[in-house]
Amino acid sequence: MAKKEEKKDVLENPEVLQEKIANVEGWFENNPKVAIGIAAAIILVIGGFFGYRYYKSNQDDLAQSEMFQAIRYFEADSLNLALNGDGNNLGFLQIIEDYSGTKAGNLANYYAGSIYLKQGKFPLAIFHLEDFSSNDLLVQARAFSLIGDAYMEQDNFESAVKYYNKAASHKPNKEFTPTYLMKAALAYEKLNQNDKAKAAYQTIIDKFWESSEYQNARKFKARLETNS
Repeated sequence: MAKKEEKKDVLENPEVLQEKIANVEGWFENNPKVAIGIAAAIILVIGGFFGYRYYKSNQDDLAQSEMFQAIRYFEADSLNLALNGDGNNLGFLQIIEDYSGTKAGNLANYYAGSIYLKQGKFPLAIFHLEDFSSNDLLVQARAFSLIGDAYMEQDNFESAVKYYNKAASHKPNKEFTPTYLMKAALAYEKLNQNDKAKAAYQTIIDKFWESSEYQNARKFKARLETNS
């Protein structure tokens, strides 16, 4: 209560406020070295923060420029050139190493993981795709699904279904979510967890009846019910 009264006095009484200011000014006059040190530290922290942001922005712009050719190689299915570069242009692996912490470096992990998956190097695919993160509606879910694919290829069906479910639950949409649910259902079937597989198919039937997976979901669910 005493503290509240003191605050009220400071706010409402100009003389009290003036006294407080005088005390602060007196402390600064009596401790000039400490005051200068505090001011310098504040300036250093603020300058460092904005300097770091400026540096990161420049690094990201440079990395985006460096990655342009690697993306073109990826789109042309020249996967080794995309991954390792051509001697003049950087590949995704070098971009990851040189521009760690940038948006471009993060995206390079997605491309590298996708390439390793295509090349059948599944542990490396998982490593890079798990290092990738995005708030994008589609790309993050796609990365989860690709990790699931890598685990499926290694017959690790439990991990596969985990990532397929993560893909399906990440900002669900009628274009891609049904595909991820179909993959999850297949992984459940591999685990002999047919009830969970049927539940995944049923989700497609109930919520995504306009999708291209609707008929397949009905057919595969009916097969499981017939064989049970």
